[in-house]
Amino acid sequence: MKVTGIGIDLVEVPRIRDMLERHGQRFKERTFTAGEIAYCDACAEPAMNYAARFAAKEAVAKALGTGIWAEGVNWTDIEVVRADNGKPSILLHGAAKEHAAGSTCLVSLTHTRDLAMAQVLLA
Repeated sequence: MKVTGIGIDLVEVPRIRDMLERHGQRFKERTFTAGEIAYCDACAEPAMNYAARFAAKEAVAKALGTGIWAEGVNWTDIEVVRADNGKPSILLHGAAKEHAAGSTCLVSLTHTRDLAMAQVLLA
């Protein structure tokens, strides 16, 4: 397996909670896919799950070497999905998919009440 990129990001959950309270649906729809919104809103502590997904999107952008809003990559081009057993994975759309050029994207997520972190490996 040839590694082509790695990214990591750490997000403060209170920051995302504040964004959700201040900007609500506008923030959600600009940053997350419909599937991510449905999943997070169904969780007992939505802000923790939104924060983990936010961190994952940042980590993917770092692994791609593009950042968000650069080279056509936007927030919703990167989607965190879950298998039936709960394992997270990344689906890439649009410009993010083009930049990944057929790479496999591996992700690990973790969160507490205060922090959420994601690590991504492109291979």
